[in-house]
Amino acid sequence: MQHFQDWEHMTSLYQNATEGIILTNGEGNIVLVNPAAEKMFGYSGHEIIDQPIEILIPDKFKPNHCQLRAGFYKHPSNRSMGQNRDLYGRKKDGSNLPVEVSLSHYRKNDELFVIAFIVDITGRKEIESNMKRQQAELERISNEIRKLNAELEMKVEERTMILKEALQRLEQSQTELSQALDKEKQLNEIKSRFVSMASHEFRTPLSTVLSSASLLSKYTHENEQDKRDKHIDKIKNSVKHLNDILEDFLSLGKLDEGKVESHLGEMNLHECIVDITEEMKAFLKKGQYIEQQYQGKEIIQSDKKLIRNIIINLVSNAIKFSNENDKIKINSVVNGNNAIIEVQDEGIGIGEKDKQHLFSSFFRAGNALNIQGTGMGLHIVKRYADLLSGKVNLQSELNKGTLVTVTIPTNQ
Repeated sequence: MQHFQDWEHMTSLYQNATEGIILTNGEGNIVLVNPAAEKMFGYSGHEIIDQPIEILIPDKFKPNHCQLRAGFYKHPSNRSMGQNRDLYGRKKDGSNLPVEVSLSHYRKNDELFVIAFIVDITGRKEIESNMKRQQAELERISNEIRKLNAELEMKVEERTMILKEALQRLEQSQTELSQALDKEKQLNEIKSRFVSMASHEFRTPLSTVLSSASLLSKYTHENEQDKRDKHIDKIKNSVKHLNDILEDFLSLGKLDEGKVESHLGEMNLHECIVDITEEMKAFLKKGQYIEQQYQGKEIIQSDKKLIRNIIINLVSNAIKFSNENDKIKINSVVNGNNAIIEVQDEGIGIGEKDKQHLFSSFFRAGNALNIQGTGMGLHIVKRYADLLSGKVNLQSELNKGTLVTVTIPTNQ
C-alpha cells in the first residue's frame, strides 16, 4: 500500500510540476513528456513521443546539438540551471522560446536515460529588454539637461522648470527601475546605483536654482540689478554643478573600473569653503548655524569639483541629521602636504553596530530610517576621496553628534 501511495505522489508531482519535464532514452528519442512541457512547446504528448529531442531544437542549432548530445551521452553529468547561457527551444508553430535547462541522468537495464527540466524565461527576457529601453531614456534625459546650460542666461525661469520636470522624470524612472531590478541579479545593479546617486546629488543644486529663480522675481527695480546678477550667478553655478555630476556619474561602471580620474590644478580652498558655507545657509533648519574656521595657505593643488562635492555632501548630511538650533562646524587646516577638512554636527549620531557599514552604498543607519535620503552620501564622499588619494575618518556617538574628517594631499 505504501509503495502504491509513493507511486501516486510521484505521478502527481510529474503531472502537476510547473517546470517542463522531458525524458529521453539512449538514442535521444523522447520517452515521456509532462503537461507543462506540452503546453510550453505547443505539442500534445502523442505528437512528440518517440521523436528525437531535436524536434524541440531551433533549426540552426540542430547540427551542433546532435554533437553535444553525443558527447553528453558518452560522458554524462548532471547540469544545473543557468550557467550564464542563453538557450532556446523550438515550439510547434516554429517560433523560438527562451529557456533554462537542467539535465540529470540514470541507467536502467544498461540503457542511459536523460531527464531535462525546462523553465520558460520569456518574462525575464522581456524585463531585460525593458531595462535597456529605460536606460536609453535616462541617457536621453541627461543629454537634454546638458543642452539647457547653453541657453540658461536667456531663459532662466523656463529652463528651471524644465530641470524640475526632468528630475521628476528621473525619479519616476528610478521607481520603475527599482521595481524591476528587485527581480533581477547583479547584472542590473549598476543602473540602480546611478539613479540613486543622481537623485541624491541633484537635490542641493536644484534647490539653489529654484530658490534663486523665485527670488529673481522680487527684484524689479533698476537699482537692484546687482542682486539679480547674484542669483543668476548662483543658478549658473548650480546648473554647471548638475552638468558636472551627470558627466561623472552617467555610467557608474566607469567608476568601478577606475576610469574616472581627478583633474588636478590650482584652487583656492578657503574661498571654495566660504562659498559653500554661504550656499548651504539656504538649507539650514530653524536656528541652525554654520561656524567656519580656516588655517594655513589657501592655494592648493587638487580637484576643485571633487572637493566641492565632498564638502557639500558632508554639510548636507550634518544639516539633515541635526536638530533645530544646532551648530555645524567646518574646520579646515592646510598643514604641510595635506588639507584636513572636518565637518562636525551635534545631531543624532551613529550607533556602533552601524559604523562598519556607513561607507557602503544604499546603507541607512537604524536611527535614520525615518529621515529622507538615499544612503549614498558617505559612499560618494569615500569614492571622491579615493580619487584624490585621500582618506575619510568618522567618529560618532548616539545623540551626541558626528565628526567626519577628510584628509587630502595638496601637492599631487
